[in-house]
Amino acid sequence: MLKSETVRTHRYFSTSAVVAVIPIVMVGIGGLIPLVYLLAKAFSAEGTALVQIVFRWRNARLFLNTLLLTAGVLALNLLLATPAAWLTTRVNLKGRRFFTVLCALPLAIPGYVMAYALLAIGGNTGIVAQLFGTSIPRLSGYPGALLALSAYTSPYLFLNLRTTLLGLDPSLEESARSLGYKPYETFFYVVLPQLRPAFYASGLLISLHVLGDFGVVSLMRYETFSYALYTEYMLSFEHIYAAWLALMLLTFTACLLYLEAKLLNNATFHRTGRGPSRQLPQTQLGAWRFPAYTHLSLLTFITVGIPASTVILWMFRGLNMSALEGLLGALIGSLSMAIPTGVLCALLAIPFAYIGVRYPSRISNALERIGYVVYAIPPLAFALSLIFFLLNTAPFIYKTLPVLIYACTLHFLAEAIGPVRSSLYQASPNLEEAARSLGYSRIQAFFRTLFPILMRGMLTATALVFLATMKELPLTFLLSPAGYETLALNVWSYTTEAMFAEAAPYALAILVFSGIFVGVLTRHEAQP
Repeated sequence: MLKSETVRTHRYFSTSAVVAVIPIVMVGIGGLIPLVYLLAKAFSAEGTALVQIVFRWRNARLFLNTLLLTAGVLALNLLLATPAAWLTTRVNLKGRRFFTVLCALPLAIPGYVMAYALLAIGGNTGIVAQLFGTSIPRLSGYPGALLALSAYTSPYLFLNLRTTLLGLDPSLEESARSLGYKPYETFFYVVLPQLRPAFYASGLLISLHVLGDFGVVSLMRYETFSYALYTEYMLSFEHIYAAWLALMLLTFTACLLYLEAKLLNNATFHRTGRGPSRQLPQTQLGAWRFPAYTHLSLLTFITVGIPASTVILWMFRGLNMSALEGLLGALIGSLSMAIPTGVLCALLAIPFAYIGVRYPSRISNALERIGYVVYAIPPLAFALSLIFFLLNTAPFIYKTLPVLIYACTLHFLAEAIGPVRSSLYQASPNLEEAARSLGYSRIQAFFRTLFPILMRGMLTATALVFLATMKELPLTFLLSPAGYETLALNVWSYTTEAMFAEAAPYALAILVFSGIFVGVLTRHEAQP
């Protein structure tokens, strides 16, 4: 069946693929600008200096630290997010929508706020010492970075798995149960293989977040490529070593992209039944109800309770009301950047997913990976290279809002591809062929058959990009217009000056507003 569908899919390659390739090439050209800048800067060093820069023992240590942190975050997220996604979609559990919002809320919490909240718990002057009179060791180094990044990135796996679980074909599980499979056997042998696209897409996003983060690792004093890159860009003048660090990060990411492409090669996950999509009856937990509530409560306490309570404590410790004067302006600034970026990324993700799923080949796989390659460029390097390009070609648009939205769209596009691709895997090519046989054009067939199926993935993609853009810092810091304020910029500026009480209202605004947005998303998901 896979072979025949592949042949039928390639029948319209000349027109459908060309239409999909055009926006992909445009994104690639936009991402090529910083890459060319990095290459030119990296190879501007002479031979002896170049060898000394590349073959440093420090680079090997940075690689090992980065690899260990990435692997640890992925493993911990599997333990945290996978059960949560199952419990909020397939189990007859009260408060599922409430827990869904809480499990997605860490996307609204900046990583540096999560790290500071964890740091503020321990030590002689920490929250535990103040509340209970006894101190606990302060988290730092690898354990602190591992927990902070896992809590901060767990929604990427949770939302991708949830979207896929809601769209799975129930007939496969019913067939397995009728053949005598036990519930846990049905999960491992039938459901789990169908979750592969969600695991791979979210795992790649989580890895890219770990590779590009500098706020968490700098606060936790754990040296990775991103931390070293940030330090070099801030302290050095030539930026040659920083360019090489960025290229090493790109090489690391290229290996991850190649691995994900090989794992997804020739995979088919769409529904095979002809009937309408429906949901399986909810599983009754019975004696497992208490462990289920315990897991969800512990997860949400770590990812939401700790940072939220820490922010509230900041507000009770000497908040100056003058800090609230810029709150409305910062909120408008964040929304004016996040809303168009989220919508543009969701729309641009369609051709990337379509060319990869409908026309599988080495060329289409390479084209689909363009979004991830652009995303893999560290935001700081991407912003600085874009500034360099604009100042030499179009200085009149430098430091304008369209440039900021353009940069955020290119950078966060990869976060939108995974959910859209997971939805497209569940849509059989027969749907388009049936519409074509009824006289519809290719565009009409797409909007009547595929677009409704893609809507759930597009909503998830919009939410992911919206929340990521709301707390975006490096791109906003370097590319925003003069006098332009966002919630994230105010949180960062206050926390770097240790003015945590003043930062609290802006951090809470990010959390509350993004929570409302996620709540609207999950409400739409629940509708038939």
